[in-house]
Amino acid sequence: MTGMENSFALLGTEPLQLDAAAPLRDMYTLSPFVWKSPDGFDLLVRAVNRSQVASEKVARIYHGVSSDGINYAMDARPVLAPGPDELDRDGCEDPTLALSDGHFYVYYTGWNQTKLRGELLWATGRDIHQLEKRGVALASTAAVTNPKEATIVPVGDGTWRLFFEYARDGASRIGVATSQSVSGPWTVLADPFGARPDAWDNWHLSTGPILQSNPERPVMFYNGAAQGAKWRIGWIAFDATFENVVARCGEPLIVPHGLEAGDTDIAFAASCTFSGTERCDIFYSIADKQMYRAAVARTKE
Repeated sequence: MTGMENSFALLGTEPLQLDAAAPLRDMYTLSPFVWKSPDGFDLLVRAVNRSQVASEKVARIYHGVSSDGINYAMDARPVLAPGPDELDRDGCEDPTLALSDGHFYVYYTGWNQTKLRGELLWATGRDIHQLEKRGVALASTAAVTNPKEATIVPVGDGTWRLFFEYARDGASRIGVATSQSVSGPWTVLADPFGARPDAWDNWHLSTGPILQSNPERPVMFYNGAAQGAKWRIGWIAFDATFENVVARCGEPLIVPHGLEAGDTDIAFAASCTFSGTERCDIFYSIADKQMYRAAVARTKE
C-alpha cells in the first residue's frame, strides 16, 4: 500500500551542534531523541567512544538542552551509564522517552558483549538527571531475539504501544507490544507490518518515531534497508489503534547525504517533534556519527 490522500515532502536538513566537554566532545554521537520542553528542547543522545576494536566501543546516554532545536548544551556526565548489572555493563544505547504523570520513562537497549545479547531495558524518575534503572522491559526470547530501538506511544483508549526492532531469520523486523501502563508489563502482538519484496525496504526494518498530530492517523517514520544494509527513512500510517496500515510510502523520504570515504551508507530516524502546523521535524543520524534535523511537510497527492 502506498501513500493515499496524504504524503510527506522533505523541505531541508540541518546538522545538530553539541557544546560538550571531554570525554563527550571526542565521541561519536547518534540516536538523537528530542522532545519539546517549556524552555525549548531536550535531547538524549547515544555517545560512543572511538576505537578500532568494536568490542571496546561502549555506549552511554547523555542529556542536553537547546533553545532552537539545533544547538545543544550538553551535560558533563551521562544520565545512563553502563553497569553495574550485567544487562547493560557493555553499553546503554538507543534512548526513547515517554512523559507520564510527572515522570520520565526512558526505554533503552542494554548490551552484554560476552553474551552478544541486547535487552530492552527501562529507567524512570521525576528528574531526567536522577533516573533509576528498573531492569528488563522486554526480554530477548527465541521468538523476539535481541529487542531494541524502542518507540513508545499512548493510544486513545488509555493503553500504550511499545514498538521495537528484533531479529528473525537473519534480518531485523519490527514488533509491537501492548500494555495498560507506560511501565508495562508488555504483551507482544503480531508484527504491525513487514518488509516488501520489491521495494527499498525488502530486507531490514527498524522502528522510528511516531507522529501523533492526527490521533486518528498516526505516522511512523521508520527505518528500512535492502540487501547491503543501506538504510533509509520512510513513513507508514496506521489507524487510531495501530491495528491496520492505511498508507505507506513508495520511496524513501530521507536518504544518506554528506557521506565521506569509509562512511556507512545509513540514515536512521530516532525522534520527531510537531510544530503545530503541517510541518514536523525528524531527528536522525547519518553514518552512525552525524546528527541532523529534517524539516518535513505533509502534502496532498
